[in-house]
Amino acid sequence: MVAIRKSNEEGHRRKFLVVVDDTPECDRAIVYAAKRAARTSGIVTLLAVVTSGDFQHWLGVEDIMRAEAMEKADQTLARASERIRSVARTEPECVVREGTKSEAILELIDIDADIAILVLASGLSSDGPGPLVSSIAGKSAGQFPIPVTIVPGDLDDDSIAALA
Repeated sequence: MVAIRKSNEEGHRRKFLVVVDDTPECDRAIVYAAKRAARTSGIVTLLAVVTSGDFQHWLGVEDIMRAEAMEKADQTLARASERIRSVARTEPECVVREGTKSEAILELIDIDADIAILVLASGLSSDGPGPLVSSIAGKSAGQFPIPVTIVPGDLDDDSIAALA
């Protein structure tokens, strides 16, 4: 069971959750979330997910691979944080989780009752909107614990600012 959202209660602020990666559309979600957070006195929570299945090796190699993946996640979060600061002059929260993206998202939503909206951006390829958008907006949309905003991946910064 998902925790009751508390983002509108005294002492709490609405959080916009963005899953960060190196895809071009991720920047669209970051810009939208940053603009919405700034305009509503909210916070952007950036989530980087390190896939744990990548570390099924001998112990020494596994430790090195995990450390490298964590370092890459930290670098991705640092770039995303800088982007948020540059477009909205607001300070994000950064979280790193290990596992699958969908499990990490649900776990974070469950433990942080201030997360009120998940912001994703659709991909631009002819293969569809992207695996994360497809999985969340597809078959599990009716059971997802919070609203999901899907930003079209082809919107420019000015268009996003006008909508946010």
